[in-house]
Amino acid sequence: MAETQYQPLHQYYNQQCPQQPKTTQLAKVATAVTTGGSLLIFSGLILSATIIGLTIVTPLFVIFSPVLVPTVISVALLSLGFLASGAFGVAAITVLTWLYRYVSGNHPVGADQLETARHKLMNKAREIKDYGQQQISEGRTYSS
Repeated sequence: MAETQYQPLHQYYNQQCPQQPKTTQLAKVATAVTTGGSLLIFSGLILSATIIGLTIVTPLFVIFSPVLVPTVISVALLSLGFLASGAFGVAAITVLTWLYRYVSGNHPVGADQLETARHKLMNKAREIKDYGQQQISEGRTYSS
C-alpha cells in the first residue's frame, strides 16, 4: 500500500507563484519601513503625553483617592469582565464558523494542516494495530 506524500504548503506555493520583481519587493520594504517608523514615533508621542498627563493629574488623584480608587477598581473589573466575555464569544463564533466551513466541504485556512495531522495519526494508529496483532500472533505461536 503506497502512502500519500504530502508536500509542505510553502513549497507548493513557491512552485505555483514566480518570484516578484525587485521593484515590487523594494516598494513593499519601503512601505513597511515608513509605516513602522511612523507608528514608532506615534507611540513615543503617546507615551510622552501620558507621562505629562499623569504628572498634571496626580495631585487630583491624591485628593480624591478615597472615592476614586474603589470606583476605578470596580469599573475596571466590570469592563474587563465584559471584554473577556465578548472576546470569548467572538472566539467561539469564529471556531464554530470554521468548523461549519470545514464540515460543509469548504477549505478554510488551516484545513490542509488538519488533514495532514489526521493522516499521520491514522497511519500511526494503523502501524500500532498491526504491531499489536503481530505480537499477539507470535505469542500464540510460542504458547502452542
